[in-house]
Amino acid sequence: MSPTFLRRVVFPLVMGMACLAMGAAAWAEESAPPSEEVAKPAIVANGLRPADTAWMLVCSALVLMMTAPGLALFYGGLVRKKNILGVMMQCIFLMGMMSVVWALWGYSLAFGTDVAGGFVGGGDYVLLRQVIPEWIGPEGKEIPKPVDGKTVMETVKNVAYVPMEGPIPRSVHMVFQMMFFIITPGLICGAFAERMKFSAMVLFSLLWGTLIYCPVAHWVWSAKGIFNSLNAEARFPAFDFAGGTVVHISSGISALICCLLLGKRLGFNQEPMPPHNLTYTFIGAGLLWVGWFGFNAGSALVADALAANAFVATHLAAAGGTIAWSIAEWVTRKKPSILGACSGAVAGLVCITPASGIVTPLAGIVLGFTAGFVCFFACTTLKSKFKYDDSLDAFGVHGVGGTLGAILTGVFATRAINGHPKGQGLLEGNATQLMNQIIAVAATAALAVVGTVILLKIIDATIGLRVTQDDEIIGLDVSQHGEEGYIFH
Repeated sequence: MSPTFLRRVVFPLVMGMACLAMGAAAWAEESAPPSEEVAKPAIVANGLRPADTAWMLVCSALVLMMTAPGLALFYGGLVRKKNILGVMMQCIFLMGMMSVVWALWGYSLAFGTDVAGGFVGGGDYVLLRQVIPEWIGPEGKEIPKPVDGKTVMETVKNVAYVPMEGPIPRSVHMVFQMMFFIITPGLICGAFAERMKFSAMVLFSLLWGTLIYCPVAHWVWSAKGIFNSLNAEARFPAFDFAGGTVVHISSGISALICCLLLGKRLGFNQEPMPPHNLTYTFIGAGLLWVGWFGFNAGSALVADALAANAFVATHLAAAGGTIAWSIAEWVTRKKPSILGACSGAVAGLVCITPASGIVTPLAGIVLGFTAGFVCFFACTTLKSKFKYDDSLDAFGVHGVGGTLGAILTGVFATRAINGHPKGQGLLEGNATQLMNQIIAVAATAALAVVGTVILLKIIDATIGLRVTQDDEIIGLDVSQHGEEGYIFH
């Protein structure tokens, strides 16, 4: 094609078509009817602080990780290899079932308005009512709004309203507390490992969570709870920052009742029952240690100085527990073990749980060391003397460690950390606080004992608690789930 043809024919044709296209576009824009402005989404989340919300979402994930893979590996490595999948199935199933129970009614029973004289919460949040966002139409609705440290009511229309729990959406508070609800019955499984029917475990966990966990959580953490230290009208204001009574004492005491009523494993104290894979237990312990930062520091419910203190105190308590248990083994058995070090770390973490936002990090070291030695004694001397078969030492670590932590919180509590006007412990001259801690421990233990006995008796009379001897010999992996954890061929 010649340059002359391009210049005289092609270029003018292209330019003309371009001009025609631009003119058509301009004509269409001028002749089109004016479009209505697109309405922006209207979402009202009064007082929301994104940083605190992000922190609590991360903490929720960390606490979920504590159940699986954390607890699943920690407990799974301690059982015999024929029961590894049984432990893991318990953990994963509880993650599913307890989540749904919590969403449907558990959260409401724990944090709803008092009913039954304050024994438990009411139906405020059943089916996540007043928890998840709702659409407010043209009829309008009054919603709370924080202004200069006070709450005022404002009327809104045609908006998506997000119910709040302080600076975070209430749905985030609900899901964070859900993770505690998941792991607590999982802790109990360590006491009856290798011998309870899976169906019995499912029914027991559902009923136990509803009838024991939720009332205790309501006593300790609901706005009007009788043990809530932030409730000015509380009869016995006790400190439980992250679940010493709610999680560890309730599960540990119930664990003891479970192993007593189910009886010992076949061959207990007659044949060796060593852990089948301490590598799993070590990995599980490491995951629990990291996850516990979400457990304790997250219980501040915001990313603030209290969360920072809880984080540091938690780590140092775990460190103290690790050292103490290892020393105890070194002295009594001449060799420190990886199992002992892992158990000591968990004992320290359990003990600091109620105190993490109440005491100094240096006191956390003391609590961790004390828990390491005391829980070592409970899992060896005490267990040997009374000859009960607490398979994975759920009572020795969580029941004993949780009780010790709750009581020592009343000794080491300090206003310098918790900022509470009456937040002193025994060392700062407040013996009343120690008594309140003991009363909270006793009330939790009493409900756990009575409630667990009743539930186990009912389940045993209906579907039965324990697998048959043949099934126990075969192992729960095959007898309850039709699977094998290890296939070497």
